[in-house]
Amino acid sequence: MSKLANVFQKAGSTLLLAFLFPVWIFAQEVKSLSGANSPQDDQNPIWIGSNTLLFSRAFHPENLGGKKDPGDIWMTQRDDRGIWGEAMHRPDLSTEGYDIPLGLEDVLTLLVYHRAQDRNGVYQYSKFGTDWNFLRQIELEGLDQIKGDFKGRVTKDGKAIFFSGMGPLSLGNDDLYVSKKIGPVNWSKPLHLGQVINTPGQDVSPFFDIQTHQLYFASNMHPGAKGKDIFIAKALDNSFQNWSKPVKWEQLSSPGSESSVTFISSHEVVWTSTQNSDGFADLLTFSTPVPLEIPADFQIPESTSRQREGMGNKAERTDTQLIPIYPQLSIGIPEVKLTSDEKSEAVSPITLSVIDEKSKSEISDFRLFQQSEDGVENLDAQNLTLEKLSAEIRVEAAGYFPKLISKSLLRPDTPVVIGLTKLEPGANILLDAVKFRRGTAELEGEETLTFLTGLAAVLNQSEGFKVRISGHTDGAGDPGLNKALSLERAEAVRDFLVALGVPFERLRIAGWGGTRPLASNATEAGRAKNRRVELTIEN
Repeated sequence: MSKLANVFQKAGSTLLLAFLFPVWIFAQEVKSLSGANSPQDDQNPIWIGSNTLLFSRAFHPENLGGKKDPGDIWMTQRDDRGIWGEAMHRPDLSTEGYDIPLGLEDVLTLLVYHRAQDRNGVYQYSKFGTDWNFLRQIELEGLDQIKGDFKGRVTKDGKAIFFSGMGPLSLGNDDLYVSKKIGPVNWSKPLHLGQVINTPGQDVSPFFDIQTHQLYFASNMHPGAKGKDIFIAKALDNSFQNWSKPVKWEQLSSPGSESSVTFISSHEVVWTSTQNSDGFADLLTFSTPVPLEIPADFQIPESTSRQREGMGNKAERTDTQLIPIYPQLSIGIPEVKLTSDEKSEAVSPITLSVIDEKSKSEISDFRLFQQSEDGVENLDAQNLTLEKLSAEIRVEAAGYFPKLISKSLLRPDTPVVIGLTKLEPGANILLDAVKFRRGTAELEGEETLTFLTGLAAVLNQSEGFKVRISGHTDGAGDPGLNKALSLERAEAVRDFLVALGVPFERLRIAGWGGTRPLASNATEAGRAKNRRVELTIEN
């Protein structure tokens, strides 16, 4: 159901050990989109029919701008069995800058947002066979004033673009805007959706359903938000200025950061989450279509209700001033605009919460460390900023496996939730830093040896239980040989731990070959996930 992050790294001469696990579980089974995801940031999925989903992938080495490219367009397709294929790069829709798919303006015209040297704005691409040909730039006055992390979508009828970004009217961070189509290539100036929708925090990735008049978006500051969650509000008229109070969509929300909901059909959705990731956001959906538990009770803000009563039989009014409905104290990180004199003193505060991965209860007595030039440095969780951090931090708590978190995963705009795995029977840990020479049981790489040395230290400090080391392979090749290889790899890990003092009788081994896959063997990405070693605490 989840993708486990490979966040273990070596820091100086200090042994650091990390295991990353999903920190939330849905009542319905959630799955990653098979081979579509990557260790990079996968965002803003767009359904364009024909079993095809477009999305933006950042920092992938195959992007036109390489590993520093903030986003190229990629594509995944679903087969008749419901399996999503390995994502394919679409250089015909990408630049060396930031690229986001917005969706179909009509059946043959795709809109894409570019922020690059040679293209800056929204552009039309015309479909020709399986290819997309560059057509022209649309005219959208004021779009050049929208900064920040631009994300958005075209409505199904092609008449409006809802998007997020930082503009002149933003309340402090990314806000939601809409632009309406007024000509073949002409669109209206961005309209701020108002203070019922927008907060001083992050409000991003809108999707507007023209049939239900409901707006789906992510926010980290509306009531109940933990990280970024999905909220739904209903348009009260066609002005896009009068909205119901946003309601949290509990079915999709978690302690982490959800975003970018898109509907494949009336009963099937795809969204993104940072909690099931090898590094950033992944594309998720339900394993099988389930009834979508979309809130039906949308309350009208009191101020809007009074204004609507005063309108009588008049048509729509767009000049009403709506009061904010978000609380002054809520979960989220409201950011303030800085003057040029203040920017030099700006800091990037990090908000951390540590929870028990299984019970989801908060762990208050955790400790933070990082490697510095002078050795191991204790960190103050209450005064944590990006400027004070090195490449990674280590999170520890008594009775739990420690975890190493890369600095690249810490974002000042979103509270970070870290789940620790308790040392107790039934706990299962993926030893994802353990590597072998191809086709052999020979341990490979300094990172592997450092990882296993740290694991031995944890096991030696936590007596009283036995562990099982299980080897797994992908489904390629002879099943008998795969089973033998997987057992030999588990044995190699055991022997290394025994050499470092872990009692032989506490370690059991098993080799499962390719009989217990985590992902589809139809793609290289899936096969790579299936080649693994796991550790399970038995008693």
